[in-house]
Amino acid sequence: MKIILDAFGGDNCPDAIIDGIVLAQKDYPNMEFIVTGSEAVISEYIKSKGYTFNHLQIVDAPDIITCNDVPTVAIRTKKQSSLAVAIDLLKNDSTVDALISTGSTGAVLAGGFLKIGRIKGVSRPALCPILPTAKGGNVLLIDCGANADCKPINLCHFALMGSIYFKELFGVENPRVALLSNGTEDSKGNELYKATFPLLKKMPINFVGNMEARDGLSGDYDVLVCDGFTGNVFLKAVEGTVSLVMGELKSALKSSLLAKIGAGLSMKAFKRVKNKLNYHKYGGSPFIGCNKTIIKSHGSSKPETIYATIKQAYKYQSSNINDKIAQAIQSMPPLEEEAND
Repeated sequence: MKIILDAFGGDNCPDAIIDGIVLAQKDYPNMEFIVTGSEAVISEYIKSKGYTFNHLQIVDAPDIITCNDVPTVAIRTKKQSSLAVAIDLLKNDSTVDALISTGSTGAVLAGGFLKIGRIKGVSRPALCPILPTAKGGNVLLIDCGANADCKPINLCHFALMGSIYFKELFGVENPRVALLSNGTEDSKGNELYKATFPLLKKMPINFVGNMEARDGLSGDYDVLVCDGFTGNVFLKAVEGTVSLVMGELKSALKSSLLAKIGAGLSMKAFKRVKNKLNYHKYGGSPFIGCNKTIIKSHGSSKPETIYATIKQAYKYQSSNINDKIAQAIQSMPPLEEEAND
């Protein structure tokens, strides 16, 4: 398998990218890696760390797309940027299987839309991160920000793609799919969700109905379906809440001598909680529905995040997710709502 990594654009580049590859090649000694970015900077970092690689190619790309750039414009005009070069390689080289980037989410999505394209029949690709649950399992959120405005057909496709991905990723034969809404009753939701609900009942998935945001991480659901605007708000609210709680807990445990003693006695328990909520170990968010495997990793990714994302890309590609999505889309029952884009 051959994977391209955009070595620039994130907060810890290229260090985290190269260090993550070092971790990954221990498990995948035959995997081939291509990194795009300033060859001089990458080579100097590798030399300074004394790294040796089994299969690593550096493709020089001196420019960088930043979060201040307009994504669609940057993809077209910054042709020598690390991300644009990586996307072109993914598109034009049939031996390349996947792309990982920690750069601008908008630019990654724009590149996927404009250059890689959609799987035939898929109305919209979607971002799908993995989140931990209270029961020790995982849940997929689809979409978390790729499509702010959606139609019912888009949410139906998200549900089908998310169900296939969860099944292949975690070995669950019949994943529980829920519609993220403002209540559990069948009649809840805005016009989009009310129109989508009966369509999801016709889908070849295990649709379990509407779900409230407070239950998203309960472990009672496997796939949470929503438009990108709602999903992004949900994801950011979860991240913010976790940050607040962990920060307040840390402050409270340092507030007095007794608290510090109690913290010392409970250190193992606190480490378990911290590890469970550590998003770095979950990898990135696949851009599901594109013709090739694209995974957007967090901008502040650490080596362990890149390592987890490489493992994720390997699993995604080796499970033939895209082929299974294409087959499932073609076999879908006719729905009243048609995609007009």
